[in-house]
Amino acid sequence: MADYDWSRFTLKINIRAEAASIYDAWTIPEQLEQWLVRSARFKRTNGTRREKFLHIHRGDTYHWLWHGHDDNMFEKGEVLAANETDKLQFSFTAGGIVTIDIGEVLGEQILMLTQENIPTDEQGKVSYHLGCLSGWTFYLANLKSFLEGGIDLRNKNISLSHMINA
Repeated sequence: MADYDWSRFTLKINIRAEAASIYDAWTIPEQLEQWLVRSARFKRTNGTRREKFLHIHRGDTYHWLWHGHDDNMFEKGEVLAANETDKLQFSFTAGGIVTIDIGEVLGEQILMLTQENIPTDEQGKVSYHLGCLSGWTFYLANLKSFLEGGIDLRNKNISLSHMINA
């Protein structure tokens, strides 16, 4: 696979929900905690904490904690774009930038996640390309499960390690 682009990947999933509900699930901290992370803290550009029930904005920074992991496993980054309807972009790990686009195709809402600017050394290929590709695949399926049926598939037991759902 000499032509494979290790610096990026794109995933798509259809979700039977309104575009606004999908956008809210990504951009309201208390909703992120219902399907993605166990703790989603955001700070405004002035350093004050964003309320959990309000949309995040460009320039906000975040600190996420994951279910199934202790507090030493966290994610920090910055919101690079948030247009209040169908697009979100944020820095993510050393794995670059994640962009979320929501649009309608053939009467269905499609969420497209692109992660790019992934380092192409061995660490980047394994941890940020393959690792994030696997992780985002699960979390997009969990978002679909949560929005369509109210079922959260995440492993919340820190004693169970190396699970595909945490």
